[in-house]
Amino acid sequence: MKTNGTFFTNDAEYPLRYGEINLINPPRQRLRGEPEKPGVEAIPVFCGFCGTDMELMRMGQRGLLNAKFPAGQTRLINGHEGVVWVPSQNRFAIVLIRGGDSADPTRFTEDETYFEYGCDGADGIFCDKGYFHPDMLLHLPKAYEGCSKLPLSLAKKLVFSDPYACAVFQHERMCDIGEAQNFRVIMAKLKLGEADARRRAVESTFERTVIFGLGTTGLFIGDQIRRNHKNANILFVARSEETSKKAQFVRDVLGCDYLCVGGMQEETAAKAISERIGGRASVFIGTSGTETEHRIAFQHGVLGCNGIYNSFSLGPKVTFDSMPFGFQNHVIMASINFTQKHMEQAIDILCESKFDRLVELIDKNEFIIDPIGAYTEKIYCKGAPLKTAVIWNKDYIDTEK
Repeated sequence: MKTNGTFFTNDAEYPLRYGEINLINPPRQRLRGEPEKPGVEAIPVFCGFCGTDMELMRMGQRGLLNAKFPAGQTRLINGHEGVVWVPSQNRFAIVLIRGGDSADPTRFTEDETYFEYGCDGADGIFCDKGYFHPDMLLHLPKAYEGCSKLPLSLAKKLVFSDPYACAVFQHERMCDIGEAQNFRVIMAKLKLGEADARRRAVESTFERTVIFGLGTTGLFIGDQIRRNHKNANILFVARSEETSKKAQFVRDVLGCDYLCVGGMQEETAAKAISERIGGRASVFIGTSGTETEHRIAFQHGVLGCNGIYNSFSLGPKVTFDSMPFGFQNHVIMASINFTQKHMEQAIDILCESKFDRLVELIDKNEFIIDPIGAYTEKIYCKGAPLKTAVIWNKDYIDTEK
């Protein structure tokens, strides 16, 4: 089957282009031990842009995409955030992007393999039609199962299903590691039994939370912590002005504090952070993508004894002085991606959220005429919206709701 869409290829000048594509439909495996199944046809309706797309485009410019292409192909249809319509089932769906020959594709091991729709080895959703594993087309809540047009406000929320699922997984992992890290300290300090100490350790993990960065990743992790730990002291730190839309969202919607460190020296910023949270951080979450994160946490001492450094930024190198690191019993962790369970939880949460306020649209024709220019000059440029999306098929979207 042929379709039209945008796709990555190895080309120094045009690594992302729009045009006609021959679709493939190889059988795929959702999880280890399950049978391979061919995909069913779906119609992409609403698509979001992700920073991963920008990085894949740069890889294509350098001729480094061969390992990312579907087997036997020299192109990859991009896009992995959004909503599709499944004609054979008469419903909307969210594509679970990661599967493979793995017991848990989120944390696959050396003898396991994985694929990701729109990212690695499998075509994504920036196309008029596509094929997706039938068991990886996740349902919307029952309230929306019968609708033939998706409210635009809901589509904007659901475009975050992938990154919000990452935040659900992040929270789960921080709870697991925080409990293991500190329950013995709490047992000794409060003279508690192990079960009570483990419960207290989970809460103490978020006692003084610093989230460094004000992108969607940080916002979603903050939202997860606030939903699950009502008494957590959560401080967002970034360079955006105190009056910015994102800072206001942090305070008004997430119920968290915000500190602007724009123009501050790192040492000054570190002191301001510690003063604002009333001590050193119990968990420091780096989401800004800058080298400043680890220096603030380790070199300038914002991360407290027995604290957790959660590295969610892709790119920066994390370094530390082994002497204080060892004696202060720090833990460095990271966890990217998610399981089907996390994405299903994310879908339910997002439907009742206010995250549609963060999404702005780009016209489809503007995007497909010059997709590279759209990425570099509008979607990921200075002053760009926090999140950009496109209505790919207007026949399935109710723009009045």
